[in-house]
Amino acid sequence: MNLNQLKIFYVVAKHSSFSSAAEALFITQPAVTKAIQRMQEHHGIKFIDIVGKSLVLTDAGRSLYTIAEKIFSLENQAKETLRDYQHQKAGNISLESSESFGSYYLPEIIVGFKKQYPDIELSKIILPTEMVAENASHLYIDVGFISYRVDNQKLKCQKIIEDNLVVITAPEHRLAREQSLEPAALRGESVIMHEKGSAPRIAFDDFLHRHNIEVRFTLELSSNRAIKEAVKHDLGIALMSQGVVRDEVREGKLSSIRLTDPDMKREYYMVYHKDKYISKSLEHFFQTVYFWAKEYTSALE
Repeated sequence: MNLNQLKIFYVVAKHSSFSSAAEALFITQPAVTKAIQRMQEHHGIKFIDIVGKSLVLTDAGRSLYTIAEKIFSLENQAKETLRDYQHQKAGNISLESSESFGSYYLPEIIVGFKKQYPDIELSKIILPTEMVAENASHLYIDVGFISYRVDNQKLKCQKIIEDNLVVITAPEHRLAREQSLEPAALRGESVIMHEKGSAPRIAFDDFLHRHNIEVRFTLELSSNRAIKEAVKHDLGIALMSQGVVRDEVREGKLSSIRLTDPDMKREYYMVYHKDKYISKSLEHFFQTVYFWAKEYTSALE
């Protein structure tokens, strides 16, 4: 079937007028009439009857109009979809993140982004930092968030935020009411640790070594959630990023105390391949990340 003729038939039937259809299609009325005649002759079926001055669809015409309406409705949807992609109102961004950033910081960024760009789809997966960096280096993902800087020549690695590392305790712990702590105040404390090789563990081990402090390691756990639960039950104290314990501290379930050591910071980075094409939708996402980071950093001051 000739789609151009079908389009003319559809517009004629929609407006119930040859002249109105010609005006809508920006062609002459004789061209509209000729197209309908050729269409009917080609198929040997009459689609339109002229009764007096009125245009009436035949049974075949009504059936064809129903189908044509669906076809051109889909055409309009296709045009709108492409227009959205051209203006980057739609798209898909794949994200991967380390556990701490992905669970406690990234959700705020995603919520802010989706409010501005509801039709851009985001997919998020939580993985260890090494895997996130590896996937970004192979262009398997659009962007990743990691807990420490990685040395990979294929990647752009941008520091997003620098968060405070704080000591967390149960509300009833003897240190809970302190505003800040000297390093020596932790000597002999029972400590719940992250697993070896993790960013918080490396930072705490370095802290203990620099200040020549010995503590008692009571538990080694692999997740922030598990460590927080153990601290709530006063099984020991722990070291965590301030952002990871915001909710529990606000609700009075944990106490958070800063250390006087100015080096007790935790850095988080955004990574993506150096050759990654930065679409408008990805550019909008980056802008959301930068804005969130600026606001978060200001709140820490």
